[in-house]
Amino acid sequence: MLDKGLVEDVIFAALASGGDFAEVFVENSYNNAIKMVSGEVEEAITGNDYGIGIRIFSGTNAVYAFTNNDSRDNLLKVAGEAARTLQGNFELNTLNFITGQPINRHPILVDLRSKTQQDKVELLKKANRSAKSYDDLISQVLVNYLENIQQVLIANSEGAFVEDERVRTRTMIQAVASRGNEKQTGFHGPGAQMGFELYDKIDIEEYAREAARMAVTMIKADFAPGGKMPVVIDNEFGGVIFHEACGHGLEATSVAKKTSIYADKLGEQIASQLVTAIDDGTIPNGWGSQNYDDEAVPMEKKVLIEKGVLKSYMVDRLNGRRMGSNPTGSGRRQSYRYAPTSRMTNTYIAAGNSSPEEIISATEYGLYARCMGGGSVNPATGEFNFSVREGYLIRDGKIAEPVRGATLIGKGSDVLKKIDLVGNNLGFGEGMCGSISGSVPAGIGQPMIRVSELTVGGRKESEQ
Repeated sequence: MLDKGLVEDVIFAALASGGDFAEVFVENSYNNAIKMVSGEVEEAITGNDYGIGIRIFSGTNAVYAFTNNDSRDNLLKVAGEAARTLQGNFELNTLNFITGQPINRHPILVDLRSKTQQDKVELLKKANRSAKSYDDLISQVLVNYLENIQQVLIANSEGAFVEDERVRTRTMIQAVASRGNEKQTGFHGPGAQMGFELYDKIDIEEYAREAARMAVTMIKADFAPGGKMPVVIDNEFGGVIFHEACGHGLEATSVAKKTSIYADKLGEQIASQLVTAIDDGTIPNGWGSQNYDDEAVPMEKKVLIEKGVLKSYMVDRLNGRRMGSNPTGSGRRQSYRYAPTSRMTNTYIAAGNSSPEEIISATEYGLYARCMGGGSVNPATGEFNFSVREGYLIRDGKIAEPVRGATLIGKGSDVLKKIDLVGNNLGFGEGMCGSISGSVPAGIGQPMIRVSELTVGGRKESEQ
């Protein structure tokens, strides 16, 4: 993407004022998005984005600059101007690039660009028809198709020189059920780091029917009771609670600044002994996977919590310096416009030994959260408030009537300690995670879990 000689000259220019580390990040991205509302294409946007980011460290201080102009004169000028903001005594005499040869864990079988826009519109029409025909209560269906092909070159003053390509596609389906003045939504958003072969591996019509079923079930449901009770959270999108309320607290972005409640707690018991939590950027074709992170470090499988004991953090280069830790392949960014920082990849609670049937039958009364919705989290404390998109009461060890309007209110560190049953049905969902380095694809997962006691927000009084 850029000549090695030019990249080398840019790095030398970036270190001219005494910085002790310099990095060049080059990105060329192709993006395609189609939005369909009620069977009609409302918007279709296709385009390319190209740019170069230059980052310099001096100790634990850093400066970042980016440009769209890759001419030699401009890149040397940008690097020089950025360098002058940092002062130091470091001098780089030689630079020998070691070209990375990644093991590609994410084979692409069908190039996304080999399919026409009409092929993709037909896929969305299938999803629309399937959801709309599910029930007369379905009043609207929204389907969004996304694809991204990101080519990157990452080089630094330590000799790394890596080129990689990340290919992702996702289709998000939202079905709206209406009755009178009330509306309820159902959602599914399958995606992967794959080409168009993804849509041969999944049944997009079944995902659409599930979104519609969820909306129709909830529009017919009574309101949820409130109060403290056992809560069973199912797999796939249930993992959003661990991701938001706990995962961010294990990123060096907050740990290095001591703003995380998990700072300085390595080796301590922070969760139930049934909980093992993992961040794995190596899962083949995983939504949040990559061969390398955005700092030229190979992705890793990291055990964050093992049998309740905090084992490791997710660490990027800069915060690793602040913590005295090595990077763990966790440096990620949305694009060349952002400096990278520590981010999750595919983060999940590992499978346990209980079957879903055993977990439900062991719960005399409580809430079954089949699918989680959105919410808010205080990253410093882990306090959260999440909506339950699809919920049911549990009575006498059986799933009973559906309930809507439930919210789960608590603190991540408390929830981890109150998990008393972990299922064997590990499942993954897909999401986009926002932080100071922009929005990045993140896999979220868990098996079914039971939290022995959690505050449920609802409009009715608890029956207990």
